[in-house]
Amino acid sequence: MTLYMKYLAIHLKSQMQYKVSFTLNAVGQFLIAFSVFISVFFMFSRFGSVADFTYNQVLLCFAIVLMAFAISECFFRGFDTFPSTISNGEFDRIMVRPRGIVFQVLASKIDLSRIGRLVQAVVVLIYAIPTSGVVWSPLKVITLVLMLLGGIAVFSSLFVVYAALCFFTIEGLEFMNIFTDGGREFGTYPLSIYGKEILKFFTFVVPLALFQYFPLLYLLGRTDNLLYMFAPLFSLLFSLPAYLLWRLGVKRYTSTGS
Repeated sequence: MTLYMKYLAIHLKSQMQYKVSFTLNAVGQFLIAFSVFISVFFMFSRFGSVADFTYNQVLLCFAIVLMAFAISECFFRGFDTFPSTISNGEFDRIMVRPRGIVFQVLASKIDLSRIGRLVQAVVVLIYAIPTSGVVWSPLKVITLVLMLLGGIAVFSSLFVVYAALCFFTIEGLEFMNIFTDGGREFGTYPLSIYGKEILKFFTFVVPLALFQYFPLLYLLGRTDNLLYMFAPLFSLLFSLPAYLLWRLGVKRYTSTGS
């Protein structure tokens, strides 16, 4: 952890060398997420609800997903940009250094400009907490925390899967954006609105629903089943196949010769 904090300090110092560029990037990230927020606002100004979910309830869902994605993209950026690490031969140097490979990739890229999205998520969450109609209790506060932790785990694992596939393809596979950036967009609304088959896919294959939809039902008082509360814990299991795929990719890796 001490070494990681040193890396974090280095990245912070490096990015602060160009304060205007950093600020503009952060503002750009804020505006990108804000465009999604505006689309939600205008849709609910036309339709009062979506599949029995109100505007403020959707904002609660939107804030959690955006916050989890922003944190994951900030601290797991090394896996998101892994294709360049493979193609330029940097991974060869990573493998001969006396530190864990996962740690080195994790610490190689920390994009603090993602704070723009995080700030918006926090603001929306602060607004949604008292207006969403949730009757808050200690268990529901715990549920909210578990949703955030589960979201970070799922999005981070998706970045690891994306990086692991690069061992087999060299170049990144753009279809993975369906689950990373696309997952963030899908997660703007409760996943049940897309139909039963989509909900099943995002429950048993890519477990977005386990930290987004099912615990949301518990928060809103639509179920008293504690399994819905603890559903985000099951989403943590997604990190296991992601890590195993990563390990398989590392074993099969051969230098690009760059």
